[in-house]
Amino acid sequence: MLRRFARYTLLTITSLVFVFALLSGSEDYGGGLMGIVKNSPNALPWLLLFGLNYLVWRKEFLGGIILTIFGIAITIFFNSGPNFWWSTFTLTNLITLLGIVFIYLGKKESKK
Repeated sequence: MLRRFARYTLLTITSLVFVFALLSGSEDYGGGLMGIVKNSPNALPWLLLFGLNYLVWRKEFLGGIILTIFGIAITIFFNSGPNFWWSTFTLTNLITLLGIVFIYLGKKESKK
């Protein structure tokens, strides 16, 4: 149950963040489909999170370690300086927490 919850929560967060990154700056490029296409390089770094998602589903322990490091890095990056929002802080910490959950699940699985 915990495994399923963690997997689908991470997949949901990944999908929402990717779509937000893809659409959020498209109006600066005129909006519409062309605006999305021109803004698509802003969403490319978040493809890494999809890759981590895949890794975590295949190898929970290793993926959990990498996801935790990624979560800590984005928590520091997005929450330092004058741009601090609780919603961003919560979301980035949730990614870190999910990484810790996957480490726990990977350790638990390896003991069997």
